[in-house]
Amino acid sequence: MAAARVRVSANNTIASLKSKDPLRKPIIFNLCFGNGAAAQSRRLFSSTAIYNPQIQIKQQGQPETLDYRVFFAEDSGKKVSPWHDIPLHLGDGVFNFIAEIPKESSAKMEVATDEQYTPIKQDTKKGKLRYYPYNIHWNYGLLPQTWEDPSLANAEVEGAFGDNDPVDVVEIGESRAKIGQVLKVKPLAALAMIDEGELDWKIVAVSLDDPRALLVNDIDDVEKHFPGTLTAIRDWFRDYKIPDGKPANKFGLGNKPVNKDYALKVIMETNESWEKLVRRSIPAGDLSLV
Repeated sequence: MAAARVRVSANNTIASLKSKDPLRKPIIFNLCFGNGAAAQSRRLFSSTAIYNPQIQIKQQGQPETLDYRVFFAEDSGKKVSPWHDIPLHLGDGVFNFIAEIPKESSAKMEVATDEQYTPIKQDTKKGKLRYYPYNIHWNYGLLPQTWEDPSLANAEVEGAFGDNDPVDVVEIGESRAKIGQVLKVKPLAALAMIDEGELDWKIVAVSLDDPRALLVNDIDDVEKHFPGTLTAIRDWFRDYKIPDGKPANKFGLGNKPVNKDYALKVIMETNESWEKLVRRSIPAGDLSLV
Protein backbone atom coordinates (compact mmCIF):
# COMPACT_ATOMS: atom_id res chain seq x y z
CA MET A 1 0.00 0.00 0.00
CA ALA A 2 1.55 3.33 -1.02
CA ALA A 3 1.65 6.12 1.51
CA ALA A 4 -0.53 9.14 0.75
CA ARG A 5 1.16 12.48 0.61
CA VAL A 6 -0.62 15.06 2.73
CA ARG A 7 -0.27 18.70 3.61
CA VAL A 8 -1.90 19.91 6.80
CA SER A 9 -2.71 23.43 7.94
CA ALA A 10 -4.67 24.54 10.98
CA ASN A 11 -7.40 27.13 11.05
CA ASN A 12 -6.48 30.18 13.12
CA THR A 13 -9.79 30.03 14.96
CA ILE A 14 -9.59 27.60 17.88
CA ALA A 15 -12.61 26.77 20.03
CA SER A 16 -12.17 27.82 23.64
CA LEU A 17 -11.62 25.01 26.12
CA LYS A 18 -13.60 27.01 28.66
CA SER A 19 -16.84 27.08 26.69
CA LYS A 20 -19.81 25.61 28.53
CA ASP A 21 -21.34 24.15 25.39
CA PRO A 22 -21.26 20.35 25.53
CA LEU A 23 -20.22 20.21 21.87
CA ARG A 24 -18.06 23.16 20.93
CA LYS A 25 -17.43 24.92 17.66
CA PRO A 26 -15.29 22.63 15.50
CA ILE A 27 -11.65 23.31 14.73
CA ILE A 28 -11.00 22.65 11.04
CA PHE A 29 -7.84 21.21 9.49
CA ASN A 30 -7.32 21.09 5.74
CA LEU A 31 -5.78 17.88 4.41
CA CYS A 32 -4.64 18.01 0.78
CA PHE A 33 -3.84 14.67 -0.82
CA GLY A 34 -1.34 14.39 -3.63
CA ASN A 35 1.11 12.08 -5.28
CA GLY A 36 4.87 12.13 -5.57
CA ALA A 37 7.93 9.95 -5.62
CA ALA A 38 8.47 10.42 -1.90
CA ALA A 39 5.03 8.98 -1.26
CA GLN A 40 5.84 5.71 -2.95
CA SER A 41 7.93 4.22 -0.15
CA ARG A 42 7.33 0.50 0.10
CA ARG A 43 8.01 0.59 3.82
CA LEU A 44 5.76 3.45 4.92
CA PHE A 45 2.11 2.49 4.98
CA SER A 46 -0.82 4.90 5.16
CA SER A 47 -4.55 4.53 5.55
CA THR A 48 -6.63 5.78 2.64
CA ALA A 49 -9.80 6.07 4.72
CA ILE A 50 -9.93 9.88 4.68
CA TYR A 51 -11.09 11.27 1.34
CA ASN A 52 -12.71 14.48 2.54
CA PRO A 53 -9.98 17.15 2.68
CA GLN A 54 -11.39 18.86 5.78
CA ILE A 55 -11.02 17.44 9.28
CA GLN A 56 -12.85 19.00 12.21
CA ILE A 57 -11.97 18.78 15.88
CA LYS A 58 -15.06 18.45 18.09
CA GLN A 59 -14.71 18.78 21.85
CA GLN A 60 -17.36 16.95 23.84
CA GLY A 61 -17.89 17.43 27.56
CA GLN A 62 -15.97 19.70 29.90
CA PRO A 63 -12.16 19.75 30.07
CA GLU A 64 -10.66 18.05 33.10
CA THR A 65 -13.66 15.77 33.58
CA LEU A 66 -13.94 12.03 33.09
CA ASP A 67 -16.25 12.36 30.08
CA TYR A 68 -14.24 14.95 28.15
CA ARG A 69 -13.32 13.80 24.64
CA VAL A 70 -11.76 15.44 21.58
CA PHE A 71 -13.12 13.76 18.44
CA PHE A 72 -11.91 14.09 14.87
CA ALA A 73 -14.50 14.21 12.08
CA GLU A 74 -14.85 14.79 8.36
CA ASP A 75 -16.66 17.87 7.12
CA SER A 76 -19.78 15.71 6.75
CA GLY A 77 -19.69 14.95 10.47
CA LYS A 78 -18.46 11.39 10.09
CA LYS A 79 -16.01 10.56 12.87
CA VAL A 80 -12.51 9.37 12.01
CA SER A 81 -9.61 8.13 14.09
CA PRO A 82 -6.63 10.44 14.66
CA TRP A 83 -4.50 7.34 15.19
CA HIS A 84 -5.59 5.32 12.14
CA ASP A 85 -6.97 7.83 9.62
CA ILE A 86 -4.58 10.79 9.74
CA PRO A 87 -1.73 9.81 7.38
CA LEU A 88 1.75 9.56 8.85
CA HIS A 89 4.08 10.40 6.01
CA LEU A 90 4.18 13.63 4.01
CA GLY A 91 7.37 12.92 2.08
CA ASP A 92 10.80 14.57 2.23
CA GLY A 93 11.31 13.49 5.85
CA VAL A 94 8.20 15.31 7.10
CA PHE A 95 5.46 13.70 9.16
CA ASN A 96 2.12 14.54 10.71
CA PHE A 97 2.17 15.08 14.47
CA ILE A 98 -1.01 15.17 16.58
CA ALA A 99 -0.73 17.27 19.73
CA GLU A 100 -2.23 15.71 22.83
CA ILE A 101 -0.63 17.82 25.59
CA PRO A 102 0.17 21.50 24.92
CA LYS A 103 3.46 22.77 26.31
CA GLU A 104 3.37 24.28 29.81
CA SER A 105 0.38 22.19 30.89
CA SER A 106 0.07 19.16 33.16
CA ALA A 107 -3.19 17.34 32.35
CA LYS A 108 -2.14 13.92 30.99
CA MET A 109 -4.08 13.83 27.72
CA GLU A 110 -3.79 10.89 25.34
CA VAL A 111 -5.49 9.14 22.44
CA ALA A 112 -7.91 6.57 23.84
CA THR A 113 -6.63 3.58 21.89
CA ASP A 114 -9.35 1.30 23.30
CA GLU A 115 -12.32 3.52 22.38
CA GLN A 116 -14.11 3.71 19.04
CA TYR A 117 -12.59 6.43 16.83
CA THR A 118 -9.76 6.79 19.39
CA PRO A 119 -10.61 10.31 20.64
CA ILE A 120 -8.23 12.25 22.86
CA LYS A 121 -9.14 12.09 26.55
CA GLN A 122 -7.49 12.71 29.90
CA ASP A 123 -5.85 9.58 31.26
CA THR A 124 -7.14 8.11 34.51
CA LYS A 125 -5.87 5.88 37.28
CA LYS A 126 -8.24 4.21 39.74
CA GLY A 127 -11.05 6.40 38.40
CA LYS A 128 -9.21 9.68 38.96
CA LEU A 129 -7.87 12.08 36.35
CA ARG A 130 -4.12 11.98 35.92
CA TYR A 131 -1.79 14.98 35.96
CA TYR A 132 1.94 15.28 35.68
CA PRO A 133 3.48 16.60 38.93
CA TYR A 134 4.65 19.67 37.00
CA ASN A 135 4.18 21.19 33.56
CA ILE A 136 5.71 19.61 30.50
CA HIS A 137 7.81 22.20 28.67
CA TRP A 138 7.26 21.02 25.09
CA ASN A 139 4.29 20.05 22.94
CA TYR A 140 3.67 16.34 23.40
CA GLY A 141 1.68 13.95 21.27
CA LEU A 142 1.86 11.10 18.79
CA LEU A 143 2.76 10.04 15.30
CA PRO A 144 -0.38 8.62 13.64
CA GLN A 145 -0.23 5.19 12.03
CA THR A 146 2.55 3.96 14.33
CA TRP A 147 2.39 1.31 17.05
CA GLU A 148 4.90 -0.08 19.54
CA ASP A 149 4.21 -3.81 19.36
CA PRO A 150 4.08 -5.34 22.88
CA SER A 151 4.96 -8.77 21.44
CA LEU A 152 8.15 -7.50 19.79
CA ALA A 153 11.38 -7.39 21.80
CA ASN A 154 13.94 -4.80 20.75
CA ALA A 155 17.37 -6.43 20.87
CA GLU A 156 19.09 -3.03 20.70
CA VAL A 157 17.23 -1.70 23.76
CA GLU A 158 17.75 -4.35 26.44
CA GLY A 159 15.20 -6.67 24.85
CA ALA A 160 12.37 -4.38 25.95
CA PHE A 161 8.91 -4.94 24.46
CA GLY A 162 6.76 -2.16 22.99
CA ASP A 163 4.29 -0.32 25.21
CA ASN A 164 1.21 -1.00 23.02
CA ASP A 165 0.76 2.67 22.08
CA PRO A 166 1.48 4.95 19.12
CA VAL A 167 4.95 6.50 19.09
CA ASP A 168 5.30 9.62 21.24
CA VAL A 169 6.67 12.91 19.94
CA VAL A 170 8.23 15.79 21.86
CA GLU A 171 7.89 18.87 19.64
CA ILE A 172 10.42 21.52 20.70
CA GLY A 173 9.21 24.59 18.76
CA GLU A 174 8.42 27.87 20.46
CA SER A 175 4.64 27.93 19.77
CA ARG A 176 2.12 26.29 22.09
CA ALA A 177 -0.02 23.76 20.23
CA LYS A 178 -3.72 23.11 20.87
CA ILE A 179 -5.16 19.75 21.88
CA GLY A 180 -5.85 17.86 18.66
CA GLN A 181 -3.86 20.21 16.45
CA VAL A 182 -2.09 18.53 13.54
CA LEU A 183 1.38 19.88 12.79
CA LYS A 184 3.92 19.09 10.10
CA VAL A 185 7.15 18.11 11.84
CA LYS A 186 10.57 16.78 10.99
CA PRO A 187 12.24 14.31 13.36
CA LEU A 188 15.65 15.26 14.72
CA ALA A 189 16.51 12.69 17.39
CA ALA A 190 15.06 9.94 19.56
CA LEU A 191 15.26 8.70 23.13
CA ALA A 192 14.69 5.05 24.05
CA MET A 193 12.81 5.39 27.34
CA ILE A 194 12.15 2.21 29.31
CA ASP A 195 9.05 2.67 31.48
CA GLU A 196 8.44 -0.19 33.93
CA GLY A 197 10.18 -2.55 31.53
CA GLU A 198 8.34 -1.36 28.40
CA LEU A 199 9.97 0.47 25.50
CA ASP A 200 8.41 3.91 25.07
CA TRP A 201 10.17 5.81 22.28
CA LYS A 202 10.31 9.61 22.40
CA ILE A 203 10.86 11.16 18.98
CA VAL A 204 12.24 14.69 19.25
CA ALA A 205 10.91 16.83 16.41
CA VAL A 206 10.29 20.42 15.40
CA SER A 207 7.32 21.99 13.65
CA LEU A 208 8.03 23.28 10.17
CA ASP A 209 6.34 26.50 11.23
CA ASP A 210 8.95 27.18 13.92
CA PRO A 211 11.34 30.08 13.14
CA ARG A 212 14.35 27.81 13.72
CA ALA A 213 13.04 24.85 11.71
CA LEU A 214 15.30 25.57 8.74
CA LEU A 215 18.34 25.60 11.02
CA VAL A 216 17.87 22.15 12.51
CA ASN A 217 18.07 18.91 10.56
CA ASP A 218 19.75 16.44 12.93
CA ILE A 219 20.79 15.89 16.53
CA ASP A 220 23.87 18.16 16.41
CA ASP A 221 21.74 21.05 15.18
CA VAL A 222 19.45 20.63 18.19
CA GLU A 223 22.39 21.06 20.53
CA LYS A 224 23.47 24.16 18.63
CA HIS A 225 20.15 25.97 18.22
CA PHE A 226 18.18 24.51 21.16
CA PRO A 227 21.06 24.13 23.66
CA GLY A 228 20.33 21.89 26.62
CA THR A 229 16.98 20.74 25.25
CA LEU A 230 17.82 17.08 24.69
CA THR A 231 19.22 16.72 28.20
CA ALA A 232 16.21 18.53 29.64
CA ILE A 233 13.80 16.22 27.81
CA ARG A 234 15.63 13.11 29.02
CA ASP A 235 15.75 14.36 32.61
CA TRP A 236 12.07 15.39 32.59
CA PHE A 237 10.87 11.98 31.44
CA ARG A 238 13.36 10.21 33.71
CA ASP A 239 12.16 11.98 36.84
CA TYR A 240 8.45 12.81 36.46
CA LYS A 241 7.26 9.75 38.39
CA ILE A 242 9.56 10.29 41.36
CA PRO A 243 7.21 12.74 43.19
CA ASP A 244 4.60 9.94 43.22
CA GLY A 245 7.03 7.60 44.97
CA LYS A 246 7.97 5.59 41.88
CA PRO A 247 11.49 4.90 40.64
CA ALA A 248 13.03 6.95 37.87
CA ASN A 249 12.53 5.78 34.30
CA LYS A 250 15.53 4.38 32.47
CA PHE A 251 16.86 4.95 28.97
CA GLY A 252 18.51 2.50 26.64
CA LEU A 253 21.17 3.09 24.00
CA GLY A 254 23.70 4.35 26.50
CA ASN A 255 21.28 6.75 28.19
CA LYS A 256 21.80 9.14 25.27
CA PRO A 257 19.64 10.46 22.42
CA VAL A 258 20.23 9.01 18.98
CA ASN A 259 20.33 10.83 15.68
CA LYS A 260 17.77 11.53 12.96
CA ASP A 261 18.53 8.41 10.94
CA TYR A 262 17.86 6.24 13.98
CA ALA A 263 14.65 8.16 14.68
CA LEU A 264 13.51 7.54 11.10
CA LYS A 265 14.26 3.83 11.55
CA VAL A 266 12.04 3.77 14.65
CA ILE A 267 9.23 5.50 12.75
CA MET A 268 9.54 3.09 9.83
CA GLU A 269 9.51 0.00 12.05
CA THR A 270 6.58 1.14 14.18
CA ASN A 271 4.63 2.12 11.06
CA GLU A 272 5.15 -1.41 9.77
CA SER A 273 3.89 -2.78 13.10
CA TRP A 274 0.81 -0.55 12.85
CA GLU A 275 0.18 -1.79 9.33
CA LYS A 276 0.24 -5.40 10.54
CA LEU A 277 -2.12 -4.43 13.37
CA VAL A 278 -4.77 -2.83 11.16
CA ARG A 279 -4.52 -5.69 8.67
CA ARG A 280 -5.16 -7.98 11.65
CA SER A 281 -1.95 -9.89 11.13
CA ILE A 282 -1.38 -9.30 14.87
CA PRO A 283 -4.13 -9.70 17.52
CA ALA A 284 -5.51 -6.29 18.49
CA GLY A 285 -6.69 -7.25 21.96
CA ASP A 286 -8.59 -4.29 23.43
CA LEU A 287 -7.30 -1.80 20.84
CA SER A 288 -9.84 -0.10 18.61
CA LEU A 289 -9.09 -0.41 14.89
CA VAL A 290 -11.91 1.99 13.94
